[in-house]
Parts: sequence; C-alpha cells; structure tokens
Amino acid sequence: MDAVRIIAASRRGLAEANTVQGVIVEAWQAQALAEAVGSHLAIFGPYEVRSRARGLGDTGGRFSGGLLCPASVAGGLRAAQLSEVRDAKAALTGLCRLLREVCEALVAVVLLADEEGMYWTCVEAMDTVDESRDRVAGILEKLEVRDRNPA
Repeated sequence: MDAVRIIAASRRGLAEANTVQGVIVEAWQAQALAEAVGSHLAIFGPYEVRSRARGLGDTGGRFSGGLLCPASVAGGLRAAQLSEVRDAKAALTGLCRLLREVCEALVAVVLLADEEGMYWTCVEAMDTVDESRDRVAGILEKLEVRDRNPA
C-alpha cells in the first residue's frame, strides 16, 4: 500500500482516538510509519535524501512506547502494509502533519496523565516524534533544493 494512504488512515485513527491508550497506540503507529517510510526512502528514495532517510528510520525505531501497546490491542501495525512511496513529497508532507498532530495529542495526554509511568512514556514519545518531524522536514528541504537545482 502507498505511504500516502497509510498516513491518511493514521490521521483518521488519531482523530478517532478518545482514550489515553488510544492516543498512545496512534503515537506508536505513527512512529512505526516514520520508521518504515524512512527505511523505504533510504533504499529506494532519491540519492540526495538517502542518508537523512536512514536517520529517520533509525529515529522512528527508537520509540519504546510500543511496549505498552501490543499489536493485538492496536490491530497490527499499519506501517507493515507499506509497499511503496509513489510521491515522496506528498508522503513526507503528510507524515510531517501526522507527527505534528501526534505531538499535540500527546500534550493533551500528558496534562491528563495520572501515573508517573504514563507521563514519562508520553514525554519520551513527544521527544521522539518531534525528532522524527525534524528529520522529515530536513528531507523535504533536500528535495526542494534538488528540485530548484536540477542537474
């Protein structure tokens, strides 16, 4: 499945998440998707962005919040369905938007967290999501430069 479709499904999932656990699951899904898109672009993406994409893949894989969200609860990883990235710019723009929305949802969860473990899980997730978003923005910048200066 194309990345843009999976990103749209993840945005819908996040919008529909109405519990703390639901938001954590969607944060986990988004990070797994960032990892998958980064790994895919590191292999198949434009040459200019491969090293940055590898960094995105590595960052996406560091979120340990997934330990709180077994695949059976989350319905499986959407990112596992990724088979192609047809339009890298559209996918990265959508991923950046998704990661911003995840950060915003996690802020709301942090404010409601009634146990220390959940609080720190959300803080860790926000840090990782923010780093992933920065990496996506860096890849988009590289693509913009490439498009402005065709060889």
